[in-house]
Amino acid sequence: MTNIPETGRTPRVQIRLVVIQILVLSLLGTLGGRLWYLQIRNGDEYAKEASGNHVQQVVQPAVRGSILDARGVPIADNETRLVVSASRTDLLKMKDDGKAVLTKLAAVLGMKPKDVMEKVRLCDAKTPQPCWNGSPYQPIPITDEATPRQALQIRERSEDFPGITAEPEAVRRYAAPGKANTAQVLGYLSPVTDDEITKAKDTDSPYLRSDQVGRSGLEREYDKELRGKAGVTRYEVDNLGRVIGKAKSDEAEPGANLVTSIDARVQRVAEYELNEAMKIARTQFDKITGENYKADSGAVVVMEAKTGRVVAMASNPSYDPNAWVGGISGKDYARLTGKKSNYPLLNRAIQGQSAPGSTFKVVSTAAAVEAGYDFEGRYPCTSSYSVGGQTFKNFEGESFGPISLGRALEVSCDTVFYGLADREWKKDGGINPKKGQPKDFFYKAAHQFGLGKETGLDLPNEVTGRIPDRKWKADYWKANKDAWCKTGKKNGSYVEKIAYENCLEGNKMREGDSINYSIGQGDTLVTPIQEAVIYGALANGGTMYKPTIGKAVVSADGKTVQEIKPRVSGKLPITKATLKGMDAALEGVVTRGTAAWKFGGWPQDKIPLHAKTGTAEVYGKQTTSWLATYSKDYTIVMTIAQAGTGSGASGEAVRSIYNALYGVGTDGSIDKKRALLPTPQKSLPKIQSDGSIDAPAMSKDPAKDLQATEKDTSQDDDQQLPAGTAPSPTTSNRDTRRRTARPKKRRRNLT
Repeated sequence: MTNIPETGRTPRVQIRLVVIQILVLSLLGTLGGRLWYLQIRNGDEYAKEASGNHVQQVVQPAVRGSILDARGVPIADNETRLVVSASRTDLLKMKDDGKAVLTKLAAVLGMKPKDVMEKVRLCDAKTPQPCWNGSPYQPIPITDEATPRQALQIRERSEDFPGITAEPEAVRRYAAPGKANTAQVLGYLSPVTDDEITKAKDTDSPYLRSDQVGRSGLEREYDKELRGKAGVTRYEVDNLGRVIGKAKSDEAEPGANLVTSIDARVQRVAEYELNEAMKIARTQFDKITGENYKADSGAVVVMEAKTGRVVAMASNPSYDPNAWVGGISGKDYARLTGKKSNYPLLNRAIQGQSAPGSTFKVVSTAAAVEAGYDFEGRYPCTSSYSVGGQTFKNFEGESFGPISLGRALEVSCDTVFYGLADREWKKDGGINPKKGQPKDFFYKAAHQFGLGKETGLDLPNEVTGRIPDRKWKADYWKANKDAWCKTGKKNGSYVEKIAYENCLEGNKMREGDSINYSIGQGDTLVTPIQEAVIYGALANGGTMYKPTIGKAVVSADGKTVQEIKPRVSGKLPITKATLKGMDAALEGVVTRGTAAWKFGGWPQDKIPLHAKTGTAEVYGKQTTSWLATYSKDYTIVMTIAQAGTGSGASGEAVRSIYNALYGVGTDGSIDKKRALLPTPQKSLPKIQSDGSIDAPAMSKDPAKDLQATEKDTSQDDDQQLPAGTAPSPTTSNRDTRRRTARPKKRRRNLT
């Protein structure tokens, strides 16, 4: 007898079979569930992805919209050029990564092989410009200045240039009409990066790998409107890549056109006059430093006083934005970003901040009146003001006796404001005020005037400036205390003494801080656009506007026009009576005050001008020139670093811009036919039914036209001046003004 069952299987074998059956059934169940998940639940999604494996996309870049001046003159548009590009993907398939091909290409294009190879390398943290910061799968432009002969040579010998294309493409052009560069306002383009594509993927304005995007200026601020939407044609292909049909096609939508408030003619004059003022300043001797002024940078803003629209904005040093088109060279990049060139990419009208000097006194005047001081009261304008064993001298030691606040603005008397600020500092409790005691009228007024924050201009990367109030001092001391305490010395150099003082009580509002602050010195910083907003408000009756450059966005077909209206940002914190008094005082600056020597012969009875000069002292550098002015229509603010006095360095240039706007000759006569913009441009340029915008004729160089006009009228300078004009000085010496010598002793912070 045997114990083996009739089936021939032992119990152990049977158990194993059951386990195997369970495993098989589990695997089948898992497989079935996975198939259901893939084919039923997510079937549509994967079917869509699978179909994509057999679809190839051909991208047609959208034509970028033009940027136009207020009259319709293009200041940035497009032109067709022969562009030679390289496919990095194809080059990397070669044994030498395409070096031989790129070397041959360099020979054809007349370029150095090194320059060509640098253009196709990818940008990263360790790779300096030039390099490609766009998608590695997008053709990389080598040059957009290929000649027809070069392009033909590349196309006819395609076997010698695998991965290289030469095609006509629409590329950006910065036209500089009438030599109006407008570089920092316009900005520039560069290829979109993979990170930008990812971030914008789910937005209402996604990027394609072929897109060029704005990196600064208006190109960046209005990139979405200007860029348009690229066209995409999708082709069905088989597994060998052969086209078997057309799947879908999305037509390209051209970008909209941006009409700005910039007038290219005035822009050219502003750029020219700023540059000339800087060149002249460099020929003038600085008695303090014993060398000529460096005049190494500057800016000028021309703005409509009643709307905040920017008519011209120039920054110096400048550059040619066309250098970025088609990829920037290593030489150009080094020049634009190097210290030696003084950073021309900076728009110093909105990113250059410095102490405002006496142009800040309009803020201090408003603060004094708010604190209870009578505008028409009498305040001692002495030659100096002593506090704590230290002496603050009036500019060049002048004394005018008891004068009103208005007269203090006219003659720019420092000691009047020293005394008022010092008195308020003491009323606020001095260096150790009790809780809730400080009223800080002078600091609050600055914030109410819009300082210490962005103006809201429609350009990116505007800086805020700085108002050194109690909060700022506390924060700044906390951040720098360790460094000050480490380097400060009680009996060391000037810098070491300041560090020592700041270590001990840099978080407190010291007497000297308030005194310096009252005349726009110390730690106070402002930008030219902030000053333009303030003086524009003084011109229009007290309304502060957010400055704007964009005026309208016009669709490519001209059917949709989106106007950009002026925007009010606030009101000046002064009464109508105070405003009237300040207005009269600032007119007095032009007729009999610190700017009179530069505006002699101006037809003041017909076109009243108002101004405030400023000479800001900067430790370790020469003085900064400020001149803030306005008429009933415009405000013009100019500043030049290391150039001397406000009227001395900037007066003639600002006067020339007004001459161009109103058609005023050097003899004070007015020729309306020669006036570039006697009243602000209110209407938009004419838009045709096909979407094109009419552009009037443009002079080759409005600045040279102005010079010719002034030369013609200067022959009549000896004739009798028109009524209401101030006489011109009898000498052309730039140092000839109501104050003839600079003080040898500089101001410094008091403890």
